[in-house]
Amino acid sequence: MSAARAVLWDMDGTLIDSQELHWISWRDSMANEGKAITHEQFLSSFGRRNDSILPLWLGAAATPALMDRIAAAKEELYRHLIRTNGITALPGVAGWLDRLREQGWLQAIASSAPRANVEVVLDALSARRFFQGIVSAEDVHKGKPDPEVYLSAAARLGVPPDRCIVVEDAAAGIEGARRAGMRCIAVSHNGSPMAADVVVQRLDLLQPGAFEALLKPAEAK
Repeated sequence: MSAARAVLWDMDGTLIDSQELHWISWRDSMANEGKAITHEQFLSSFGRRNDSILPLWLGAAATPALMDRIAAAKEELYRHLIRTNGITALPGVAGWLDRLREQGWLQAIASSAPRANVEVVLDALSARRFFQGIVSAEDVHKGKPDPEVYLSAAARLGVPPDRCIVVEDAAAGIEGARRAGMRCIAVSHNGSPMAADVVVQRLDLLQPGAFEALLKPAEAK
């Protein structure tokens, strides 16, 4: 096919397992402000934008100045942990990034994370060369499940939504892909059902022709 096609990657939980680093960063940054959070609170909010998480945790104390200070401290600690300790791609990621590039797919990051976080992760993975675009928290007004992040990424690559495939690990991201008119491959780490077109526990278990097969309905129109 001569028409462009694209894969839009979520980052946290899809390219990398960053959950523990985010937990440590949130826990310590909140504690430094005299605020405690439980691991259950963290898990219930994981993958959401900071400006939607902090009001829930801080309640009436959630002034803009305090939220900005905690969010900045949290993200700086998160990046420090990656720079210091490194991070590795989840199983199958490296192989698929390389295979998709060889097959002529365009690729972009479509993440709710701050751009600085995306960049430090791509540097740690030595993966910048695989991506022709990045859309991060600063580039959109609404977080997932709003489709804005995916539609923005598709626009930057110049690829229509029906020729884009999203790779996600969270229900909100899968719903965002559906609202964007895109097919979706979900990584379900615990094997639970997810409302995506294809669901696997690890990307190295994905069938070799999975991405092409998802585009066939669009190509047949």
